[in-house]
Amino acid sequence: MSVSVGVRELRQNLSRYLDRVKAGQELVVTEHGREVARLIPIAADAYAELAAVVGASVPTGRLERVAERLRAPGAPAGTTDASLAESRGERSG
Repeated sequence: MSVSVGVRELRQNLSRYLDRVKAGQELVVTEHGREVARLIPIAADAYAELAAVVGASVPTGRLERVAERLRAPGAPAGTTDASLAESRGERSG
């Protein structure tokens, strides 16, 4: 169940509202009656649940290290433009 809270009220009572989020409650932050953000609790297994739904795995290390492992052997490093140019046999000046 989510609870709506205005920006001013949230700012004035941030600790109280963060305690509620940590306890599992979702907050919808509004500004002039319009929804502008949602604060949701971080669940340790939320990413694992999403990965299971889409058939993926969840990285357990730093993103940079995961990306290094994902790079195909022999794949060129650098920008997409550089990779395309290299695959076409072009050389940059």
